[in-house]
Amino acid sequence: MVQVPEKTILSNFVKSIPETHFGPERITYILDNIESMRPEDRLTLRNLFNKFLTMMLEREASDIEVGGHGNAGYVWMRIHGKKERVKELPQLTTDEAAVFIINLFNSNQRKFLAVSKNLDFSYTFFYERRKQNVRFRADAYFDLDTLALNMRAINVTIRPLSSLGFHPNAVKMMSHSYIKFGLSLVTGITGSGKSTTLDSFIDDHNKYDPCHIVIIASPIEYVHTSNVSIIRHREVGRDVLSFKDGVIQSLRQDPDIIVVGEMRDPDTIMAALEVTDTGHKVFSTLHTSSAMESIDRIIAECHPSEQERVRNRLADVLITVVSQKLLPSLDGKRVLAKEVLIVTPSVRAAIKNNNISEIYMMINQGGSLGMITMEQDLKRLYLERRISAETAVSYANNKNRIKELLASV
Repeated sequence: MVQVPEKTILSNFVKSIPETHFGPERITYILDNIESMRPEDRLTLRNLFNKFLTMMLEREASDIEVGGHGNAGYVWMRIHGKKERVKELPQLTTDEAAVFIINLFNSNQRKFLAVSKNLDFSYTFFYERRKQNVRFRADAYFDLDTLALNMRAINVTIRPLSSLGFHPNAVKMMSHSYIKFGLSLVTGITGSGKSTTLDSFIDDHNKYDPCHIVIIASPIEYVHTSNVSIIRHREVGRDVLSFKDGVIQSLRQDPDIIVVGEMRDPDTIMAALEVTDTGHKVFSTLHTSSAMESIDRIIAECHPSEQERVRNRLADVLITVVSQKLLPSLDGKRVLAKEVLIVTPSVRAAIKNNNISEIYMMINQGGSLGMITMEQDLKRLYLERRISAETAVSYANNKNRIKELLASV
């Protein structure tokens, strides 16, 4: 990889920053003056960035980190779950990295970053080896007054739903052709594969269900091609102002399934519950690690005066909760572990009566219905020799329970 021309372009631009500018003023100068760079130089820098992304894809990395104080001059990647420096790539000063990152933005994105100090966006480039466009979810943010960037690769292919290991009854409960309304949640921490699972369900519907699917996300990740279903993609900040607006507006767009990328605030939660009440099927995500925590989180996000009403409404509309984690496997890659709750009359009563703690045992005993606790699934993966006992204990929500299950093996 040729490094000298690009480093020269970056260092020459950095030299133009006045010495009287410090900290965030330096970023502001770059934002205001990046367009003064020659177009051919900007293209050269973008091509170098695309080479970084090409290396990322070829190393099967999920994420790349560029710029910011914490990078210590290196480009970092997450390869099979582990962050590591990529020493073959050129090192960049914080100013050079900021120029490198800001060169990717359009004028509106630069204005937004200057005001909000954060920018979520999507990025696409043509991957020559595969002869196809590859999309990335990106987040630009500040790290001790320096600019940093994370990019996550979006799968160019969708995993078949059958490969995710769901019980047939669980799949049926999440199917629009079986239940025309209701809320299905996919939860987990950042990087647990929630979007991948959601896309698998959308793709499955797209193969057999003649329905209208509206996806509201920030940003849009995988772009589906309408097949049997018609699929709309509405990116927050680009096609619609907010998740709440997207949900409310979708009611006038004749949808059957509404996919809400994230229920991140009380307004979005209430809008999602209300639209589900109107007879639509809604899929959404939460940053929670178990089914019980997901229920508690939705209720707790709302004002105390509203919590009783939200609890009853949630009990009426909730259909399924999938809580998942990506674990390091014995082959050096990662494997999916999941907890699945299917809302039965007993679960519905437990939610309404605020007896959420009882739900774990209902999941534990609901295997024939398609339910499974995280600990039961971790035991399965251990017995299949896909993860170690230490990994099972480390990723369990209930440490005592997983130890009991492993002791019985």
